[in-house]
Amino acid sequence: MTTILIAAPYLTVLLVLVLYGLHRSQLVYLLWKHRRSLPAAPPQPLHEGDLPRVTVQLPLFNEPDVLERLIDAVAALDYPREKLEIQVLDDSTDASREVARAKVVELVNRGIDAVYIHRADRTGYKAGALDFGLQRAKGDLVAIFDADFLPQRSFLRAVVPHFADAGVACVQARWGHLNRDTSILTSVQALMLDGHHMVENRARYAAGRFFNFSGTGGIWRKVAIGEAGGWQHDTLTEDLDLSYRAQLAGWRFVYEEAHVTPAELPEEMEAFRAQQFRWAKGTVQTARKLLRRVWSRQDLPLGVRTEAVFHMTPHFAYPLMLALAALLLPTLLVMPAGDPLSLLLVDIPLMIGSTGSLATFYCVAEKAQGRTMGSALSRLPWLIAIGAGMSPYLTRAVWEGMQSGTGEFVRTPKKGVGVGAGTYRARTSLPVFELLLTAESVGSVIAAVATQHYIAAPFAMLFVLGFGFVSLNVCRERLAARVAPASRPRVLAPVESVVASASFPEGASATDSAVA
Repeated sequence: MTTILIAAPYLTVLLVLVLYGLHRSQLVYLLWKHRRSLPAAPPQPLHEGDLPRVTVQLPLFNEPDVLERLIDAVAALDYPREKLEIQVLDDSTDASREVARAKVVELVNRGIDAVYIHRADRTGYKAGALDFGLQRAKGDLVAIFDADFLPQRSFLRAVVPHFADAGVACVQARWGHLNRDTSILTSVQALMLDGHHMVENRARYAAGRFFNFSGTGGIWRKVAIGEAGGWQHDTLTEDLDLSYRAQLAGWRFVYEEAHVTPAELPEEMEAFRAQQFRWAKGTVQTARKLLRRVWSRQDLPLGVRTEAVFHMTPHFAYPLMLALAALLLPTLLVMPAGDPLSLLLVDIPLMIGSTGSLATFYCVAEKAQGRTMGSALSRLPWLIAIGAGMSPYLTRAVWEGMQSGTGEFVRTPKKGVGVGAGTYRARTSLPVFELLLTAESVGSVIAAVATQHYIAAPFAMLFVLGFGFVSLNVCRERLAARVAPASRPRVLAPVESVVASASFPEGASATDSAVA
């Protein structure tokens, strides 16, 4: 009886996690099945006289370490000056306001149409700033870049031609990573985001499913924003919210995989936790707001509605992962290793559910960029471990997302490249629960070996690695912040090298390298 009481919830949790794993495999299959629907070449460039007016919006909040490089990059965009407007939407409360204002004055003196807009309050946070600027925007199209992004000079020339199709509301470009190789943490983040862009976005786009503007590195048609209900701030993921409302209104999205927009990844664990917390909470809020509306649309294909469910609920895997880690030790203790039922319920599902779909998913993402599948496999244990280690904190995000109320939009600190970089730091909860789970997971490793559950042992070790890595890094960063060592210049990969490393294999088109 005890065995059933412990094994039943464990098996239930594992089966749901395997279901999410199978969904990743389905996305890989959709990408392969619809690979010929991916564009083989960029759209034809528009004649100078046909180029629409574009407003570039730069939403900022206390970004002293990166705002100058962003504004300089946008000012260097290759686009007719008479058809380009730059809006610096600065909600800052610190001295960076003066830096941003001075940069705008500099642009104006160079003959660039730039405007500095500062709101007295942060109502609506980023969504409120974008909406405030949109009401004053001169452009028919609106490009958006967060402070940690560095658009290439060719961005507008590459992306704007897609809007020759009057039914296109938004074009999302692919993200690159300026500091991919800085640490294990940035390397794993790069792999995660590459999976999102190179498998999820491409598969959804090619198969005609809904996908979303990623909040930055893309362009919107201004009229489409209005027809979809505008920027709303009742969720922390205003990008996902508006994307679904626009597609429900009949607008189409384009994923521009051939153009890469480099960005800086969070290098500190607390910054990463804060970012992921906002994304998780906001996605759950958007699901609570829109999922019923999507599912009730009987005119939408079943595949579109089903994919929307998985698209807006992936963060529910975190409480499941947390439950799995908590239940593993008692399950190992009550399930004898020699019992075939034990092998069926514990060892084999843990092995297949944890690695099979993930390995396929991320190997495809790496191969699509011209990288080796070995580079994905080498980082896969770390990806699983860090995902598990984040589960306690992100379980709280899921819980808060299920409640009413939006919550504060906490920005992700950026470090930039100069002396004094990293002025602002994120602050998250102390990792007390993570430390306790580290200790329990050590017990799971010991129990797996003692009970001869040898297949389960390495996966229990991943829990140790993940909870320990997250908690110890948070503690280390807190101590380092107190000591406050002298800052030194940071060196990030040049934009050109990021773009080159994220390109397709020489001589291959996007379709050729999709899925082998």
